[in-house]
Amino acid sequence: MAAAVATTYVPLTFQGHTEERTQTTQIPSRRDVLTNINYYKDPGDGSLPMPIVIADNTVKNERPHTPQQTTVHDVTGSEDKYTLDSHGFQFLRHESATKSLHDFQDEEHVKGAYYPESTQLLKEVTGASRIFLFDHKTRCGPSNWHKLGKGNRSSRGPLLRAHVDQSYAGAELVLRRWFPDEADELLKRRYQIINIWRPIRPVLKDPLGVADGTSIPDADLVAASIIYPADRDETWTILPRVTHRWYYKHAQRPDEVLLIKCFDSEAEAGTVPARRAPHSAFEDPEYKDGEARESIEARALVFYD
Repeated sequence: MAAAVATTYVPLTFQGHTEERTQTTQIPSRRDVLTNINYYKDPGDGSLPMPIVIADNTVKNERPHTPQQTTVHDVTGSEDKYTLDSHGFQFLRHESATKSLHDFQDEEHVKGAYYPESTQLLKEVTGASRIFLFDHKTRCGPSNWHKLGKGNRSSRGPLLRAHVDQSYAGAELVLRRWFPDEADELLKRRYQIINIWRPIRPVLKDPLGVADGTSIPDADLVAASIIYPADRDETWTILPRVTHRWYYKHAQRPDEVLLIKCFDSEAEAGTVPARRAPHSAFEDPEYKDGEARESIEARALVFYD
């Protein structure tokens, strides 16, 4: 589809400073996509989901899934309707000082340059008193990376399965891992886990879809383990339901950041509508033969006084 071209005044937010400038912007056509979301295939015998096993730079994920045809709705032009509290996700304009895939693949550069600006961004958006980035993943591999065998972690690509990175118990596991001496006190106050998801170049192949957290009841969440040589995490895998509502941003650019809430302790009391937002990459049939998607996700513990 052809994109309209318009000259607009675009407010650009970068580390708390707003600058108005004239620029020529390629405005992509709004584009909903009929596709499949891959959900967990429950064997129906009461058994736990097969764990994902990570060892020797290899990710083994043989958990069965079932595709469900779904329309993923494009948020273009209505981004402001979706917030972390109301839906569990939020789109922002934020330009990173880090630009190249090479720099995003450099662990020291990401931790030394990208983590601080991401921390500042989250503080400004959430009003939280303390932000701690504990992990990141750069993805630039093929869609079938799980099937590449030994060493496939180095070729990490998109994950085409609906999930939440931490279950409710898994969020506490993360908190206690990083703050063992403070955890009991921190658990008494509101805390969240939020992912900062950013394209490294505009995304057409395998875009990231995110679900309205209020459309997915807890009954559709199934706790599932990730096993490491000396540790474990617990995530949610998702059961299918036709009433789930999915969204994405067509041709999402590097300065269009998606925040995804994985956990929110405040929602336990019912005061916040969206406690978590499942997400999944999905295949857009028009771009399935395109170049592999390049993106980075950084994961943060977010604390409030």
